Amino acid sequence: MVDFKFSEEEELFRESVIEFAKRYIEPKWIEIDEQGKIPLDLIKKMGEQGLFCIPCSDQYGGMDGTYLMTAIAVEEIAYHEPAVALAVYTLLNNGWPYALELFGTEEAKQEILPRVAKGEAFYGIASTEPHGGSDVAGTKTRAEKRDGKWILSGEKIYISGVQEVQDLPYGGGFFTIARTGSVEEGHRALTAFNVLPKWEGKIRPGFEPTIFDDIGRHGLSTGGFKLTDFEVEEKHVLGEINKGFYLIMQGFNLARILVSSACVGSARWAIDQAVNYFREKKIFGRYLSSFQGVNFKFAELYAELEMVRLMVYKAAWLADKIYKEKDPAYKPKDLNIPVAIVKMKAPEIATKIYTEVLKWYGAYGYTKEAQIYRGWLGTFSYTIGAEGAQNIMRYIIARDIIGTEYVRA
Repeated sequence: MVDFKFSEEEELFRESVIEFAKRYIEPKWIEIDEQGKIPLDLIKKMGEQGLFCIPCSDQYGGMDGTYLMTAIAVEEIAYHEPAVALAVYTLLNNGWPYALELFGTEEAKQEILPRVAKGEAFYGIASTEPHGGSDVAGTKTRAEKRDGKWILSGEKIYISGVQEVQDLPYGGGFFTIARTGSVEEGHRALTAFNVLPKWEGKIRPGFEPTIFDDIGRHGLSTGGFKLTDFEVEEKHVLGEINKGFYLIMQGFNLARILVSSACVGSARWAIDQAVNYFREKKIFGRYLSSFQGVNFKFAELYAELEMVRLMVYKAAWLADKIYKEKDPAYKPKDLNIPVAIVKMKAPEIATKIYTEVLKWYGAYGYTKEAQIYRGWLGTFSYTIGAEGAQNIMRYIIARDIIGTEYVRA
């Protein structure tokens, strides 16, 4: 039987996240967006609350929670910080640490995950390169084995957390892929690595960062970095040599569920702002929402958001079946379509909602005082294509349903 309710543990967890967010995040979210920086003491508090490494095992400092709980946490944080910088920080430090637990060496997991869980270190994803983020198979960053260590050289760009890695007391790094074979071998010659530019409080040689000035979600940095003869120890190889492409694709599936949760949470906030405004705003002696041109559009957007929200929960539930419960009825590839659906629809419906709310607000919506623009800019980053371009999501759905040979050019 299909059961459309959360477990008691999940409900209590949601309540605890909401309580934390109301106390520590909601009062500061505008300040964070204005100043362009998440306070380190807030990151530490979030770590103490258990908001990082939620799905990771408690033997590595994680919460040993479900992936559905992780999606709940990201959604509620985004609701209380609709510019989504903190939500993105949270999703990165849950999805990619979980990928590290799934594919990393025991030594690397023991070394990295407890620090991330405590909020002392950052762990995200660094795959995009200057030639294009969607072309993961075309990765040009190279890795060569020398004297028992891997030496990486190349460039990554449009990476979240570049500044945070440098600012956090312990440091941090990224789930990264590099070419360990010829270009002609394409995706079959890529290997995944933990790249830790700062660790144990020290910046390591061969790392040259840069920070960009984004138009939205200012609290979390976006930047890039060059690696020049950057050393990576053997323990920081993820999975098998030349199998990195398959691992990062699984990691993206996990991360995109949480990206979609963030968009849903932020859009929920926008919907609630609209409802509050409708109950106050009158025009021509009538409430604004009494006009069908307004209330019909609102109903359509609300319905779309609820459908996407349910699909996000389904994708998170399926991730638990595959990775937590190891249910033999499901395989990692079964996540492809549900994840592509939510990553395709969640950012787009969030952007549509924000656009309409701005119109409903009228001139007031164009002011900073209204605050609506902050959520629009934050969620729009995922409509543009962060964590996977929208048309790539459409391609995945078509490919997996129709068949690769029928959609490949």
